[in-house]
Amino acid sequence: MAVTAQQPPGVRLASPQGKWILLTTVLGSSMALLDSTVVNVALPRIGHALDASLAALQWTVNAYMLTLAGLILLGGALGDRYGRLRIFVLGVLWFAAASLLCGLAPTAEVLIVARALQGVGGALLTPGSLALIQATFHPDDRGRAVGLWSGFGGIGAAVGPFLGGWLVAGPGWRWVFLLNVPLALLCAPIAVRHVPESSAGGTHSRRFDALGATLGALSLALVTYALIEAHGGSLPVALTAVAGLAAGVAFIHVERHRPDPMMPLDIFASRQFTAVNLVTLCVYAAFGGFFFLTALQLQVVSGYSPLRAGVALLPTTVLMLLFSSRSGALAERIGPRIPLTVGPLLCAAGMLLMLRVGKGAAYAADVLPAVLVMGAGMVTLVAPLTATVLASVDTDRAGLASGINNAAARAAGLIAVAALPLLTGMGPEAYRVPDAFEAAFRRAMPLCAGVLVAGAALAFATVRRPAPECRHPECRTHCSVTAPPLEPPRGSAGSGAGPAS
Repeated sequence: MAVTAQQPPGVRLASPQGKWILLTTVLGSSMALLDSTVVNVALPRIGHALDASLAALQWTVNAYMLTLAGLILLGGALGDRYGRLRIFVLGVLWFAAASLLCGLAPTAEVLIVARALQGVGGALLTPGSLALIQATFHPDDRGRAVGLWSGFGGIGAAVGPFLGGWLVAGPGWRWVFLLNVPLALLCAPIAVRHVPESSAGGTHSRRFDALGATLGALSLALVTYALIEAHGGSLPVALTAVAGLAAGVAFIHVERHRPDPMMPLDIFASRQFTAVNLVTLCVYAAFGGFFFLTALQLQVVSGYSPLRAGVALLPTTVLMLLFSSRSGALAERIGPRIPLTVGPLLCAAGMLLMLRVGKGAAYAADVLPAVLVMGAGMVTLVAPLTATVLASVDTDRAGLASGINNAAARAAGLIAVAALPLLTGMGPEAYRVPDAFEAAFRRAMPLCAGVLVAGAALAFATVRRPAPECRHPECRTHCSVTAPPLEPPRGSAGSGAGPAS
């Protein structure tokens, strides 16, 4: 597969090739999106089948988020240099191979390693799917293609919890992962046959910041390990925490002094960009903790089946699918400050309403009100958050800004899943003991709500209306609960360090 110099994009959406390209990118991005939403539902069955501790279940979630968050910026740059189609297909096949290993894993340790490998594949294919749309479609059709891509992705996100619950309760939890294999075997040949190759040409012949990527991922890994294992209070855990912080400091030092850093620190010279990313950390830390613990609470304590637990949280995704674009339009009229303040407060109220969910919880009376309030808050804040990130930097750095914001959200969820069991006193076997898990869940929801209130206060104090001529999002349908959507840079070819470029 030869990499050609960047040609002016000219594929029309209505053409057969345009439809094949759209199908390819939707299939690829849906693989990663489905795995990020359905695995939580499978955790209790995974734990019992593999005789895993709570820490192993945390790593089942976090191993994937760790490599995805640490490498997603690098994944976009690889596509720019070596060919977006080539890296996308590599990511699809890598993801499928790792999924097969997940589905066949005989032990929790093998599953955790396979999940980390899945994250590597996700970091290659996730930015590549949008980059292919940006690089191949005619400028007059690109906006509609992006809209269809995000809309179909939203439908996939809505189907995910139902599909995951059905698979776990029916064929078994292994099929949550094995389902990716036929999807990849469908996606990769279509991509090779119908999608033209593109790259950023000579403008991106610079060296990769492999050292920065390694230090960033290493810092997250060491800190996560220390948080998950901290209940033992041993010296090795303490040394791991110190090493993680030291790797973080080294990452900042490298990014500050490297000629072509993965994450140029001067982008944080924008006070609004820095503030909105801090709000992002608060919001997605709370979301990560909420969805991890709630899927367990509904099954371990309330006695829901995996299918019922998956469907129970579906209204949040459906609300985002239906109303996120309208929320973005409203924020453009009134400014982002109010939505970014009210949205987290609504989410906090929804989490506090989850305190009603215990043994024998009725869905309509106990679960649904909390989920609806939570969904309303997510609708209110997610689209304006993305728009404000893009509006806070120069237009030619939009892809980079979006990639940083996406990675920050995933890192926040990673840390929350690692830290909440420690902060709430969950023991290694807590998910096997309903009373112990329920007590910890009741301590966790107020903590998550408090983080959201802090994010709302920060947004109210720091966020201001952007300039009228600023960049606006191309992805207007937002459905992912794990991270804000990626955005491409403005321009016909795409460019850049950002993962969606």
